[in-house]
Amino acid sequence: MGAGLLAPATASLLAACGDQLYTSGSLVLASPDNPVRWPLSTTHPQIEPGQMPRPGSTLRLYNYADYLAPGVIKDFEEEYDVKVVVSTFNDTDEALTKIATGAVSFDIYFPSYDQIGKMVAADLLRPLTPGYLPNVSALWDQFRSPWYDVDARYSVPYSTYSTGIGWRTDLVDVDIATLDNPYDVFWDPANRGNVAVIDDWHTTMSLVLLRNGISDVNSGKARDLETIRLQLLEMQDATDPKVTVQMYNDLPSGQYGISMMWSGDIVNAQYYLPEDVPVDLLRYWFPSDGRGMVDNDLMVLLGSGENPVAAHHFVNYLLDPEVAAKNFFYIGYQPPQRSIDPERVVADGYVPANLGTAAVRPIDFTRGFRLLELDPVVDGGWHSICQEYKANG
Repeated sequence: MGAGLLAPATASLLAACGDQLYTSGSLVLASPDNPVRWPLSTTHPQIEPGQMPRPGSTLRLYNYADYLAPGVIKDFEEEYDVKVVVSTFNDTDEALTKIATGAVSFDIYFPSYDQIGKMVAADLLRPLTPGYLPNVSALWDQFRSPWYDVDARYSVPYSTYSTGIGWRTDLVDVDIATLDNPYDVFWDPANRGNVAVIDDWHTTMSLVLLRNGISDVNSGKARDLETIRLQLLEMQDATDPKVTVQMYNDLPSGQYGISMMWSGDIVNAQYYLPEDVPVDLLRYWFPSDGRGMVDNDLMVLLGSGENPVAAHHFVNYLLDPEVAAKNFFYIGYQPPQRSIDPERVVADGYVPANLGTAAVRPIDFTRGFRLLELDPVVDGGWHSICQEYKANG
């Protein structure tokens, strides 16, 4: 199981040079050019339609911290007489490892879409019963049968986001958005001790590629991986960035002035500012041409979950436009709801005017770059570099 979820690195991958592409071809990999309709699990069959949650039962969620509005949870508990328990993780490698061990039975997991292939192959998921999910009609059309899960057999989208740079104007001497290459701030020694990067291996490593004008953020080319390896170490020497997933709290509190950010976290950062710091000191840069990283997170049902009926109802509850809007106000992450107009998120009060660049649009998912599930050998090479980077920190 461990090998299936996280492939070991190969020394030859890192030692090689040039444009040779390494691949083992041992895993079905979904991509916009290769949509995949996953087979239904026979170990964890779809549940029968028409059931209601057991009163007094417990629904267990596995999610990032602060990634679900407490008020939404409370409302669901009261409406369905179900107790909701949330457990958290820091990164998806940690989450998958824990799920694979079977030590704890979670009902709903909130992954990124690049994990579905691994989880289907490992038979960790329960297929959805569509009759419980009428609110999928509220989603952007492109997410109702997405390429990573054709016919939405295992997943529904939870949130959308871009990846860019957030900063506090009172803690930075330059307007990052006006720089020829804004990504360079993470390598500028003048910013030493004042920057942070995201504690997500694929996202932060892809930062190096984008800095160098390489749009294939899933590259298996040995030359590209060597560029990542060398420049991560250079970044560490130059600015010693903090590695975190709490940018939404740390940046506004002034622990550093510049951070690699997911758009939802910079929107959420407004609620963590000290009382004497105005919200208009926050900024967010994402390429104006849309050629940056854009992604979405999901909700999936785990096969080991003990309350699949309540899980279906909870997923459908979060897809309700009013509930989704309430959740958006709390977490800062924009759901792909047709009722939320990306052109009006500022006017409607979801996003401050100075952070309007954090709005996510349907077109972003046609022109932006997606972090895809990697071939196991390529995945091993990326993780080997990540381990070297962390060991050097």
